[in-house]
Amino acid sequence: MTYLYVGIDGGGTSCRARIRDAQGRLLGEGKSGSANILLGIESALTSIVDAVTTAATQAELTSADFTRMHLGLALAGAEQKSAWFAMMEQPHPFASIVLNTDAYGACLGAHDGQDGAILIAGTGSCGLLINGGEQQVVGGREFPISDQGSGAIMGLRLIQKVLLAYDDIEPQTPLYHYVMTHFHHDVDAIVAWSKQALPRDYGQFSPQIFQFADEGCPLAQALLQQTRDDIEMWLQALRRRGATRICLMGGVAERMQAWLSPPMRSLIVPAKFDAIEGALMFAGKPEHNLYKLSDIQHEGAQ
Repeated sequence: MTYLYVGIDGGGTSCRARIRDAQGRLLGEGKSGSANILLGIESALTSIVDAVTTAATQAELTSADFTRMHLGLALAGAEQKSAWFAMMEQPHPFASIVLNTDAYGACLGAHDGQDGAILIAGTGSCGLLINGGEQQVVGGREFPISDQGSGAIMGLRLIQKVLLAYDDIEPQTPLYHYVMTHFHHDVDAIVAWSKQALPRDYGQFSPQIFQFADEGCPLAQALLQQTRDDIEMWLQALRRRGATRICLMGGVAERMQAWLSPPMRSLIVPAKFDAIEGALMFAGKPEHNLYKLSDIQHEGAQ
């Protein structure tokens, strides 16, 4: 049987698949919905199958070819041990699956499989160092208790400042007026929204924060200074663990590079490949599983 290899990069927003043959030739790519396993194991698996199906169609393959596909899964939420075990216990149509975190896939891809570190700051944030095959993680414990330096935390802080400005405790800046207009000048609407708002809902305001900062808004600039301090905190933590080359990933991190101090900027290097390529690097290689498959039965008995 001629095997195929599939890299999967799955997060809270989308799931992307890329199929290559044993010689590394690109055959097809596909995209589907959320594959964060903390948001639902079955829905994540459905998204994975959907993305692979789209990629297979592009490659003129069918579901009958799934049995010869080795999948490398770089998925958000895989760091949570119970979710990892639950995902690995799911029946699937593929030759094999290897499961690690989206950050691990991103780091492998960024450094072409070599040692190095990444700092992801988009809707959420996480730092990861791979050194001698071992991975060390800083942050990444989900909003709102972690994720400093992320778009979600930026948005949360913004909403807090807006409410203080509404109470005449903080100045009413141009960014304040933008947010109030967004909520139709109704503070009760902000409160009601907050009761069900997800990280991406808070993160939606990050582009406006950058925009208003460029226009000189003091509130926006103060928020970006806090975000810079958060990102430098994670960079320092990675450096203390031995990182000498760090790739910035995610919309917030990439835009914050110009805000970093010179010592921190000196650590930053460009990524070589994306997280899907990182996932392809461990497809069919069970030694890259985040946890041991032999522990599944033991974990389930606890």
